[in-house]
Amino acid sequence: MSKKLEGKVAVVTGASKGIGAEIARQLAAEGASVVVNYASSKAGAEKVVADIAAKGGKAVAVGGDVSKAAEAKGIIDAAIKNYGRLDVLVNNSGVYEFAPIEAVTEESFHRMFNINVLGLLLTTQAAVKHLGEGASVINIGSGVSRITPPNSAVYTGTKGAVDAITGVLARELGPKKIRVNSVNPGLVVTEGTHSQGVLGSELETGLVAQTPLGRVGQPGDIASVAVFLASDDSRWLTGELLLAGGGLR
Repeated sequence: MSKKLEGKVAVVTGASKGIGAEIARQLAAEGASVVVNYASSKAGAEKVVADIAAKGGKAVAVGGDVSKAAEAKGIIDAAIKNYGRLDVLVNNSGVYEFAPIEAVTEESFHRMFNINVLGLLLTTQAAVKHLGEGASVINIGSGVSRITPPNSAVYTGTKGAVDAITGVLARELGPKKIRVNSVNPGLVVTEGTHSQGVLGSELETGLVAQTPLGRVGQPGDIASVAVFLASDDSRWLTGELLLAGGGLR
């Protein structure tokens, strides 16, 4: 059976762990050559590359901070240098922290907006030069832009921006036949949600209680949606925000 992404090249930002790592693995399993980007965890990215290679796939680890224009361009250039083209960009890099409005700081605001919003814009800007007809840009948003949980004004603000930018870029890049969509996960089991103490907390219990399918998400639940958006199966979708949260909204 032919693979859905045979001959395609994909860049996944923030792919050393969690959702990004699983997206990289699944894109590679469908035949894509993948640039596995990391900001700090080189070892994590190299493990993802090794996982992909072990299954006969193609991938390379590339360091770079998406919030700096030169580094964002370097990540995209690595795809061209290694594989000669670019078909899929997954803007997955993201950081989050939660704080009540009283505790919001300039520093935390700029850190989250620089990576979650500016980083997405800079990486997409670098990619557009290389993306052609049929290419797919996939933004990883968040269910928080719909759920608007307390103590998340800055983080939810960044993800509301991602929703809006997804719509703008879908219109702007539509004439070039480049599609732009967003996957907005609910609560997902990742290294991040573990380290932030979300898993096993009252927050988790409350969210699961409001989720029709009655569980937290796994990275694979999100990655399979990204594969769909990367492939020709979603050729008539652009500007869509796909809520992937088991019905939590």
